[in-house]
Amino acid sequence: MMFVPSHRDRMVERALAMEALDAAILDLEDGVPIEEKPTGRTRLRDALARSSTGPARFVRVNAPASGELDADLEAVVRPGLDGIVLPKVDTVADLASALGSIDAHERAAGLSPVAIVVSIESARGLIAAPLLAAETRVSALLFGAEDFALGLGLPARREAEASELLYARSAVVVAATAARRLAIDGIWPDLNDEPGLRQDALRARRLGFAGKSLIHPKQVAVINECFTDGKLLDPPVVDRARRVLDARRK
Repeated sequence: MMFVPSHRDRMVERALAMEALDAAILDLEDGVPIEEKPTGRTRLRDALARSSTGPARFVRVNAPASGELDADLEAVVRPGLDGIVLPKVDTVADLASALGSIDAHERAAGLSPVAIVVSIESARGLIAAPLLAAETRVSALLFGAEDFALGLGLPARREAEASELLYARSAVVVAATAARRLAIDGIWPDLNDEPGLRQDALRARRLGFAGKSLIHPKQVAVINECFTDGKLLDPPVVDRARRVLDARRK
C-alpha cells in the first residue's frame, strides 16, 4: 500500500497506473501541506471519478480530531473509492465518531460500505488496538511506525531490522489476527537503503503482517518479493492469501 500525496497530479496518475501495486493510499493528511488540502480534495474527486483497472484506491483522510474530516469525506466518498485509512485513532470513541461520519456520507452518496483501515500511531492506539480491530467495519490495522516512534522518543534512524519497534509491531499483528483482520506494516523511510528495506520487509513477513506500506514506487518490487510465498502452499498460507483477497473485495 503506497502513500501518494493527493495534491501532486503526476504522482497520483503514476500510482493509479502501477500494475504491481496492490493499493494506492491517496493522502489528504500528513503528506499534504495545510494550504494544499483543498487542492488535494478537488484532485482526488476528479481522480476517483475516472475508471481505473489499477490498484485499489484508498484515501487517507485527516484525523477525527482535526476538524478536516467532513470536508475530506464530502470530496472522496463517491463511486471509485475502495477504502478509507483513518489516521491517529487512539480510542474506540475516536473510531466511533469517524465511522458515524463515514456512514452518513456513504448513505448520502448511495455508496455501499467501503473498507476501513485503522492506523495505529500511538501508545494509546496500540493499547486500544484489539478493540479497534473488533469493530465490524474495520478491515485492517496499519502500523504508523514513524508517528509511533516519535511519540516514544525513539531515534529517527532505523537499525537492526527496526528491532526497537518489535513489540509494537507484534502487538498490532496479534490484535488484527485475533479479530480476523489484516495487519499492514509501516514504511521503511530511507529510500536509498534497499538492503534495510529488504530486511525490514522480511521481518514484517515473519512477524505475520499481510503486507507493508511504502512511500516510493522503487520500493514496490522489493516488498512484493518479500511477501510472495514461493514454494510451500500449506493450509495456513492459503488461508492468509484468501483473507487478503477477501479484504480487498470488501
